[in-house]
Amino acid sequence: MSELDEKKLAIVGTLRDKSTLKQKVYDNTLEWFGITKDILKSFSREVNTSLGGLDQRIRMEYTDRSNFDAQLKVAGDILLFSMHSNIFQFDREHPVWKTPYIQKNKFNAYSGIINIYNFLADSFKYSRLDDLGYLIARIFINHENQYLVEGKRQMGMLFSNYGNEALSRNALQVIISTAIQYSLEFDLLVPPYDTVKIATVGQAEAKIQHSRVITGKRLGFQFNSDDVLLNQSHET
Repeated sequence: MSELDEKKLAIVGTLRDKSTLKQKVYDNTLEWFGITKDILKSFSREVNTSLGGLDQRIRMEYTDRSNFDAQLKVAGDILLFSMHSNIFQFDREHPVWKTPYIQKNKFNAYSGIINIYNFLADSFKYSRLDDLGYLIARIFINHENQYLVEGKRQMGMLFSNYGNEALSRNALQVIISTAIQYSLEFDLLVPPYDTVKIATVGQAEAKIQHSRVITGKRLGFQFNSDDVLLNQSHET
């Protein structure tokens, strides 16, 4: 067999195995993102019904932004749910590689990702493009619908036992409701004085509060990498 024939066989093998697997991961993730949208829509309707005639500004507003993006406005917050269109493999330093599930089959390490970001609603309302949002959780889903959730320590997220628990609608509802509760308790901090003590005339003309102050819930507070919890259950 020639070297060219060997390369062709290798290409066919890669397409048959890895590429087919990645398509399966993509299909699973897209299906679960559709379920995520349905949960968000139902959740907002149920909560609004429970709120009755209270202040309209605190009501939830669900928006389907695109095939890969959906948002839920919760009072002064926006939770943006975003599915990445590509498939990823966990990096070699990730603790998930120590699980028997991945050690027995490296293809189990390929996953799709649904990210959950927290923004201020006013950042979108007033087009404050420099305002900050924070990734508060991300959901990994593989070809067997096994899932793993990474989230901020403060979030008290429930983490799956990767390889032993397939994603379910109920589990996804818990993840979403936890993210919403976390965003409501994650308060906006006053920016450090030194970051806002000087402004130009131009900034004043453009309204200081909209152009000069980059607003985020933790401006001046550094999130550390150890805020991320991996492959644990019931961390509080």
